[in-house]
Amino acid sequence: MNRKATALDVAKLAGVSRSAVSLVLNGRGDGNVALESQQRIREAAAALNYSPNKIALSLRNRQSRIIGIVSDQVVTSPFDGNIIAGADAVAREHGFVTVVMDTELDGSRDEGAVETLLDRQVDGLMYVTVGLRPLHVPANMDRVPAILANCFDDRPEAVVPAVIPDEVRGGREAAEHVMSLGHRDIAFLAGDSLTPAAPRRIEGYRSAFLHAGLPVNEARVLQVGWDIDAGFHGTMKLLDGVEPARRPTAILCANDRLAIGVVLACYRLGLSVPQDISVMGYDDEFRIAKAMVPALSTMALPLREMGAAAMTSLLRDVDRQQAPDDGGTAAPGGKEPRSGTSAETMVPCRLVVRDSTGQVPAGR
Repeated sequence: MNRKATALDVAKLAGVSRSAVSLVLNGRGDGNVALESQQRIREAAAALNYSPNKIALSLRNRQSRIIGIVSDQVVTSPFDGNIIAGADAVAREHGFVTVVMDTELDGSRDEGAVETLLDRQVDGLMYVTVGLRPLHVPANMDRVPAILANCFDDRPEAVVPAVIPDEVRGGREAAEHVMSLGHRDIAFLAGDSLTPAAPRRIEGYRSAFLHAGLPVNEARVLQVGWDIDAGFHGTMKLLDGVEPARRPTAILCANDRLAIGVVLACYRLGLSVPQDISVMGYDDEFRIAKAMVPALSTMALPLREMGAAAMTSLLRDVDRQQAPDDGGTAAPGGKEPRSGTSAETMVPCRLVVRDSTGQVPAGR
């Protein structure tokens, strides 16, 4: 069996020192090794099928190259799992692997899950939730660089940065879409205010009217729930027995399941979508929105984008924590003290126009 090539073999073939090989193949060649030598080193490594030893590299850099991810229920969710998929893609691109632990919505398991990952010497931690919500951040998350995705630190002095969807902007753009089709009498069906998503999407709806110089009819805003039956019964309350001239011409929904209920209620009442009433969902839920009849116009949650943005920010923080500053004040283990500041990064939702929205009916 042929012997596996070493860094010294690459150095001899490229005519450089072994340290130059290490610098270039570990991404630190610029400014330290001439560009021509860098090229020779890469060509020699390719010719010899050489790659650095990941374990040895981790020991030298004091990094495990592992990012721990804790989720409340994302691992078993076919929808929000895209957040983890986006995060994992960025991690792999940068030579990291992810290890995921799911607490199955049991908050009492949060600290234990974090501790398990810390025991495996993870370089950073991410907490991901199904649905936007405040998070009681496990206290032991502050031992390494950490970030939240689709949730935010609920403490008065939040210290863990978060990447969340821009729900207010999403609600506004949903309303602006149907307004661009001529609609002015627009209802909004939402879930309860226990989750922050509902009031933020309603705020966006109101904002669209204010920006258009139109009054907001608060009677058209109904908080009915989140599921199909809630959309059905809320729509029957809005439309059943109401004269055509007094019906809303468009109904916006705080999620796609509500929108399914709206469409079913319209069919029960003999109304066509979108000819009589336009219907708009929210989330672009997999295997639902696009498969609806008619296909559902909706606001797509930026799930993969949130995961990717959160991981990008976290890896940047990991790199900063691993590099001692000029004064040599890095904390034991190469970790710098946390800054004590936090920030929320808002990721915009995406308007998806399909068949359930159309021009306002003639005469309205």
